Amino acid sequence: MEELTRLDGVGRKTANVVLGNAFNLNVGIVVDTHVTRLASRLGLTRHTNPEKIEQDLMQLVPQDQWTLFSHWLIWHGRRRCFARKPDCAGCEIKKLCPSAGKV
Repeated sequence: MEELTRLDGVGRKTANVVLGNAFNLNVGIVVDTHVTRLASRLGLTRHTNPEKIEQDLMQLVPQDQWTLFSHWLIWHGRRRCFARKPDCAGCEIKKLCPSAGKV
């Protein structure tokens, strides 16, 4: 993580993507716009700062699933839980979502 984030333009998000996908190292959770939105809608965090969101999520998800969890949230954000008009009616996890039908 430290070696990657020392490179110009590489932050925690990019470092987590590289470490998780290329090296299968679960050092952290990728927090992009989709993960930020879903973590908030699902009530998993109250923070807006990516590093604080990451810390909240790391407390909830087993470390060996951090990379996969990131992929799940990103996929769900791209395919179902859109920023402006989420598809709550077709959502696979709406029973778990405190924001379902309210966005």
